[in-house]
Amino acid sequence: MKDKSASGNDYTMCLTLNQKDIGYRGIWYYNQPSGDEYVYKYSGGLGTYCAKHRPFAVYRPEVDKTFFCYGGTPLDAYLKHSKEDLNGDQPFSRKREGFLLHMISYFDHKTGQVPQPTILLDKNTADAHDNPVISIDDDGYIWIFSTSHGLSRPSYIHRSKEPYNIDSFEQIDVTYRLNGEERPMDNFSYMQAWQLPNRGFINFVTRYKDPSDRTLFFITSSDGTKWSEWTRLAAIEKGHYQISTCSDQKAVTAFNYHPTPKGLNWRTNLYYLETPDFGHTWQNAAGEKVNIPLTTSDNNALVHDYASEGLKVYLKDIRLDPNGNPVILVITSKGYESGPENAPRTWTLLQWTGNGWNICPITTSDSNYDMGSLYLETDGTYRIIAPTETGPQAYNPGGEMAMWESHDQGYTWNYVKKLTQNSERNHTYARSPVNAHADFYALWADGNARQASQSLLYFCDKQGNVYQLPEEMDSDFAKPILINSD
Repeated sequence: MKDKSASGNDYTMCLTLNQKDIGYRGIWYYNQPSGDEYVYKYSGGLGTYCAKHRPFAVYRPEVDKTFFCYGGTPLDAYLKHSKEDLNGDQPFSRKREGFLLHMISYFDHKTGQVPQPTILLDKNTADAHDNPVISIDDDGYIWIFSTSHGLSRPSYIHRSKEPYNIDSFEQIDVTYRLNGEERPMDNFSYMQAWQLPNRGFINFVTRYKDPSDRTLFFITSSDGTKWSEWTRLAAIEKGHYQISTCSDQKAVTAFNYHPTPKGLNWRTNLYYLETPDFGHTWQNAAGEKVNIPLTTSDNNALVHDYASEGLKVYLKDIRLDPNGNPVILVITSKGYESGPENAPRTWTLLQWTGNGWNICPITTSDSNYDMGSLYLETDGTYRIIAPTETGPQAYNPGGEMAMWESHDQGYTWNYVKKLTQNSERNHTYARSPVNAHADFYALWADGNARQASQSLLYFCDKQGNVYQLPEEMDSDFAKPILINSD
C-alpha cells in the first residue's frame, strides 16, 4: 500500500465535540445530477448510507442496549443548500461546516427509551460517504470509525472514555504497518469494522487510487490503536465495492468490479473471498486457494458472471448460515440510470450449498439504491427488511419499507407486509444491528429523493412495528414514537 496521508489537506484537525443534540435527524445527500424527472442518480435521507459501511448498530446483552451511530445534521440544515450546491457534486461535497455530524446513541431495552444523542464531530462536509460506523470491544468501549470519501478528507477513530457510555469520546492516534514501519492511519473509505471476542478487530476497508480507483483491503488490530499491514485483496481494472461479515471461524467478503474505462456505474460480476486464519490465507467458497490481490476479472473467486448477461450488480448484504456458508443479497439491473428503462431491478439471493452457488430471485423494486438487510434466524427463517415497495418518489432510492420471509433457506420467498405506508418521503437503507435484538431489528432514515428535505430516523422490531426516533426532545430521555403497528 502506498503511503498517502490525508493530513496535508486544508482541513482543520478534528474537533471532538462531545455535545448533546436535542433530537434525531439524518443527513440529506445526493449524487450525480441526472437532468431528468428523477433529478439525481441517487439521493434522499442517507443517514444510514451506504451498504459498504458496516455496521451502524450493535446490541450488547451485558447492558441490554442497542448502540447505534448515523450521519446526522443540524436542525433545518437542508435549507442552507444553494442552487449551485444542488446541481453539482463537487460544490455539494466541498469543505462545509454544519452539515454532516457524526452521531451516537442507544436504545435501552429495559426502559424503552433513547437519550439525547451525542454529537461526536462535524465532518466538515455534506457528503454522506463520510458517515460513521460503530464497533464495541470486549471491555465495552465504543469505537467510532469516521470514514472519508476518497483522499481529500481525513478519517478519524474515536473511543468512548467509559464502557457502554456515549457521553464522552476521545480521538485515538492510530497507526498501521507499512514496510515494517508505523505510519499514521488517517485516511480510509467504506470501513467495515468487526470485533471478535478475544481477537480484536477484523476490518475490511477501501483505499482510493492504490492502484485502482477503489482498491479493497483487509486489516486487523488486537487493540484498535496499532493496525497490521493492509492486505490488498482486489484491484481489478477501475476497482470494486465490497460487503463483508465474519464469524469465529472466518472473515468473508463479496464484491463486484468496475470495468475499464467506464467505471463504477458499470459495476458488474460477483466475487467472494474468505479467510479462515484472519488474513494469512484466502480461498473461495469451495475452499480452493485464491492468490491475492485479484487483478483480472476471470479468476477463481468469481461467483457469477453478470457481465456476460449485461447486468449491473448492486451489493446489499452478506451472512453466514449455520454451516458457515455464505449467503449474499444483491440487486441486479440493466443500467445505472433511474427510471423504468433499466427494469427489472431484481433482488437476488446467492448462496453456497457446499457444492455450488444457488441463485434465487426474490422480488423486484424500482431503484438500484433500494437497500435493506438480510437476517438468518435461529429457527431457520430467512428474513429481509427493505424498501421493496414503491414510495412517494418512484424510481428514486427507497420507498415504503417491507418485510419478506423464506422458510426453505431462501429458495422461495413470501411477502409478509408493508411496514410503512402513505409516507411523504422515501424510506431507505434499513440496517441490521450486530447480534440484533428483536425489539430493535432494523434502523433507517427517510428523505425526499428529488429535493433537499428533512430526514427522520426510524427503527422497527422483529414483528414489523415501526418507531420514529424523536426529532426534538425537551428532556434527557424520550420514548420513540410508534407510527405503525400490527
